[in-house]
Amino acid sequence: MPKQKSHSGAKKRFKVTGSGKVMKQQAGMRHNLELKSSRRTRRLNEDQVLPKSDAKIIKRLLAS
Repeated sequence: MPKQKSHSGAKKRFKVTGSGKVMKQQAGMRHNLELKSSRRTRRLNEDQVLPKSDAKIIKRLLAS
């Protein structure tokens, strides 16, 4: 029986921490950065924890 492949798009966008939380990059850091305040860009640059309901789906995509 062939092995299941993990979802390529999900691999690039999410990472699972040691404790099992799913982390994602906050949106809004791609363009128009010069009109956003430094405080805002610092806040947007942090990784965010995914909600449990979404994390369950992502973990299924990452399971290989």
